[in-house]
Amino acid sequence: MATMTNVALLLLLQLVVYGKVTAATWCVARNDAKEDALQTALDYACGAGADCAPLQDTGLCFLPNTIQAHASYAFNSFYMHSSMDSGACDFSGTAAIAKTDPSYGTCVYPSSPSQPGGSFHYSCCSWD
Repeated sequence: MATMTNVALLLLLQLVVYGKVTAATWCVARNDAKEDALQTALDYACGAGADCAPLQDTGLCFLPNTIQAHASYAFNSFYMHSSMDSGACDFSGTAAIAKTDPSYGTCVYPSSPSQPGGSFHYSCCSWD
């Protein structure tokens, strides 16, 4: 019974400190988004604070070289840069909050604003 009490106290402390019980979330491109809309949103994210360096041809998240994959990484970076504010994951309706980690292989999507990979600067590219 003491273990259940400890868990309840920990959750209560988290609620008091953070204002809510938190769970990892990511911001990713919607599967039904149009490519031209994704490109516009990707360009915006990279120009407005997302770390898009991993999307360069030598970066850990370059492959797969698709607008969908690159937009997802940039959207998540911007979302983390914006302290995970849900309003920072819209991109004109091309993005959505995910509760499943979209990381793959060597491409790791940060799940909190304090994780590594937080040097936010413009460095984006264009896909034909």
